[in-house]
Amino acid sequence: MTVFENKILALVKKIPKGKISTYKIIAIKLGNKNLARAIGNALSKNPHLFKIPCHRIVKSNGELGGYKLGLAKKKKILQDEGIKVKGNKIVNFKSYIYKFN
Repeated sequence: MTVFENKILALVKKIPKGKISTYKIIAIKLGNKNLARAIGNALSKNPHLFKIPCHRIVKSNGELGGYKLGLAKKKKILQDEGIKVKGNKIVNFKSYIYKFN
């Protein structure tokens, strides 16, 4: 893992159960809103799926986005954490957003 990828994983690790963030929010936190695709690529290399909860990262429009173990698994994990999902979209999306300090 690169230093950049490790920074991403360190941020994602901070997101508490029952909250989500977006690829764009992570990118902005790292100083460049155009890094969203790079964020996704880094998350796909996550070696610790449950220790570093990349399933909590979704698209800015509330859609689930990708997940190493598939969308059905991502949806189930999010629902088990108390996040409402209908189809492949977060219900009341903004109410679950985690804002990094």
